[in-house]
Amino acid sequence: MTKKIFRSLLLVAFTVFLCSLTLIMGVLYDYFSRIQQTQLRMQTQLAAQGVETGGADYFDGLDAQGFRITWIGRDGGVLYDSDADSVRMANHLEREEVREALMSGFGQSHRLSATLTERMLYAAQRLSDGTVLRLAIAQSSVLTMLLGMGQGVASVIVIALALSVVLARRLSGRIVKPLNELDLDRPLENGGYEEIAPLLRRLDSQQRQLQAQNNQLLLEMAEKTQAEQARREFTANVSHELKTPLHVISGYAELLQNGMVKPEDAAPFAGKIYDGAQQMGKLLEDIMRLSHLDEGARDMQFEDTDLYELARAAAAELAPAAEKAGVTLTVEGRAAPLRAIPVLARSIVFDLCENGVKYNRPGGTVEVKVEPGPDTVRLTVTDDGPGIPLDQQEHIFERFYRGDKSRGKDIPGTGLGLSIVKHAAQVHGAAIDLKSAPGQGAAFTVTFPKNGK
Repeated sequence: MTKKIFRSLLLVAFTVFLCSLTLIMGVLYDYFSRIQQTQLRMQTQLAAQGVETGGADYFDGLDAQGFRITWIGRDGGVLYDSDADSVRMANHLEREEVREALMSGFGQSHRLSATLTERMLYAAQRLSDGTVLRLAIAQSSVLTMLLGMGQGVASVIVIALALSVVLARRLSGRIVKPLNELDLDRPLENGGYEEIAPLLRRLDSQQRQLQAQNNQLLLEMAEKTQAEQARREFTANVSHELKTPLHVISGYAELLQNGMVKPEDAAPFAGKIYDGAQQMGKLLEDIMRLSHLDEGARDMQFEDTDLYELARAAAAELAPAAEKAGVTLTVEGRAAPLRAIPVLARSIVFDLCENGVKYNRPGGTVEVKVEPGPDTVRLTVTDDGPGIPLDQQEHIFERFYRGDKSRGKDIPGTGLGLSIVKHAAQVHGAAIDLKSAPGQGAAFTVTFPKNGK
């Protein structure tokens, strides 16, 4: 780019110089021509006075000093010429300057010589006796003038060319320097030319877009990695959760198959196999529900639903289990209409109530409260069980997480209930809040938007 700018500047500078030189030569040539014509007129008038005074004797011993003097009679014949034999010269009556002098007293003209290398200037003065005195002087043409000044002009051209090279090189460097020093990482912080400001703004915008795309790509990669890790963990957890009921089913079935069970023990053994199969079925059902929620449950439709009625139905379904565990389950509130997916809303209420019953103490209580508001419906499930330590509260919504490791083997379940609650709440755009402390029970509050997500 620097070379291209340098060549362009040099070409422009040299072109301007040549045009200026041509113009100056033309102006000088015109100026000197006017001076020469003025001098020729003055010399003609002086010579005319001399002839008027001395007649033909004026020409005796006259040094013309570069002028050609011709004395022309009234009939056009040449009476005297300083450079040629007057007898042999043609009639001058038709010469322009002579005709003009005879008519007005003075005449001027110019003509090119035969060689086309110089121009002759003529001035003619009419004398009192009717004759005409004419002076002529050779004027060099522009070409001759230029050739005569060749050495000086050549020197000027060389100097001008050298200066043009130096200035063009320095100027091209100064023009390109701000471009070479552009900070492309921070386009808007560059000074320099206003003309490239739109380019810098466009570059900054593109960099921001690329950065945003890069951040998005990194985020997607991180999410993909996280999802892959979660998938591995989920697969490992599922495998682990399935091993226990499978071992139970396989062990008791093997004993029955080999006839190693007394007839009176066959029914309890079959019950163990049945319970293991039920546990596996429940686990598979929860896994399918959770996978469906992971996909956004797009095939499920929001409908007009009453959360209070869903809470009462869930409490009625859990009543036998609550009675067996010695836990009192109650529902408070009033009609709470909202737009929701009935199956998922029922799952949220049921799983929270079921956890309140399972993770409780004999003689404990589980209170379900439904509170409709102007824009939201709030569901609160409170139990007076052992509570959840603060360091475990951020993990309880994770899949297969069980805070009470010592009791986890005795309490039936898949470890997916709260994870399902969390994802079902996200589908509804609902917020979940937990308040709990060891020995003080737990209170789960789910706030639903009344008009759906």
